[in-house]
Amino acid sequence: MFEKILLAVDGSDHALRAAQKAAELARCMKSKELRIVVSYDPIPMYLGEPNMQIAIINRKGEAEKILEEAAGEVGDLPCEVHKDLIEGDAAGNIIEIARNNNSDLIVMGSRGLGRLAGLLLGSTSQKVLSHAPCPVLIVR
Repeated sequence: MFEKILLAVDGSDHALRAAQKAAELARCMKSKELRIVVSYDPIPMYLGEPNMQIAIINRKGEAEKILEEAAGEVGDLPCEVHKDLIEGDAAGNIIEIARNNNSDLIVMGSRGLGRLAGLLLGSTSQKVLSHAPCPVLIVR
């Protein structure tokens, strides 16, 4: 049923619980692929050098740490596991990757670490839920 699962994480507690649920689903559904995605904000150009390079290295390092932490929560799976780091708008990136990859399900946390939060769901969760090309599982 869910052969291709996309797991979107941002390092929050909700995202780590989403990683556990995505792994459970991948095992139960005998999925062919689990794709773990971390999207990080671009660095503003006005920082200039050398500050910009330092900020890029730090931000990318944080994203890699989040990706590895989520992979640890997922554990060993009997399917392909892909890991993607992508710069830009998180919701837009998640939707685009789901479309391009023909994902059958998106799994993500209900609230993340973003600066702006919605009343019931985080703003990223709301946008993905509204525009996703496939079902979305929001984990609390």
